[in-house]
Amino acid sequence: MGSALIISSLPFALGVVMLGLGLSLAADDFRRVLRNPRAAVVALLCQIVVMPVICFGLVLAFRLPPELAVGMMLLAASPGGPTANLYSHLFGGNVALSVSLTAINSGLVVVTMPIVVNLSAGYFLPDGASLGLQFDKVVQVFVIVVVPVAVGMLLRTRAPEVAQRLNRPVRALSVVVLLVVIGAVLYGERANLAGYFVSVGLAVLAFNVVSLLIGYAGPRLAGVDRRAAISAGFEIGIHNTAFTITIALSPALLNNPEMAIPGAVYGIIMFFTAVTFGWLVTRRRAQESVPGEPTPVELR
Repeated sequence: MGSALIISSLPFALGVVMLGLGLSLAADDFRRVLRNPRAAVVALLCQIVVMPVICFGLVLAFRLPPELAVGMMLLAASPGGPTANLYSHLFGGNVALSVSLTAINSGLVVVTMPIVVNLSAGYFLPDGASLGLQFDKVVQVFVIVVVPVAVGMLLRTRAPEVAQRLNRPVRALSVVVLLVVIGAVLYGERANLAGYFVSVGLAVLAFNVVSLLIGYAGPRLAGVDRRAAISAGFEIGIHNTAFTITIALSPALLNNPEMAIPGAVYGIIMFFTAVTFGWLVTRRRAQESVPGEPTPVELR
């Protein structure tokens, strides 16, 4: 699939995305979560526990082929992406919480993602044990994901002027990286694209919609305020598909093009569903017009 150059550059591309996240982070983001942990705990439980279980049920219900099934589970185990932070800002969410959730999820995924991938590969694939992410590969994931975030945070702390100058171009580059990665996957599998969309498209759409709804409704049922719930909805509904595709394609990790397809399809669908979700929650919020609570326009 694709050129060797694109595949070999995927870890670097993901590093750029995670560096952009780190440049937007500060220690205060984590302190805010510690001061008001309910929203973060509920969102993390939904992301780490509830969504993989629901995804497993959807995979069985749609009877996906083994590689696509594992790709769906890999998607479910992936963290939210920096794009979720942007949507939280645009639609009046709690941006500080959104950034914090993305950072915490990106750290936890080093532990949680190998568990989900190993279990799902062992269940769906006859030789799944050989495809699971073992300790040496987990270390590689840690280097790809956590180290760039730490570098970004360090830059923001020690050289805030440099971090501020880098923040906007790196964010723009992150969007370009995401589009290029998705485009490369879809182009590489163009001969089978129609079949993939037929076999996995509905499952991906269902998982995306359910992720957004549970990400919002779960915190609301737990008594979390609306702005935090909006952020949780985007965090859980907008996955870091560049991460998913990198893990699936990298020769040193899963090295399986079919497993990248759910992430690529999700990366296209989520932009449209996220806008619809944001419009719906913003519209409802405007109708309720909660006294003293800032509107999305005021936040922007």
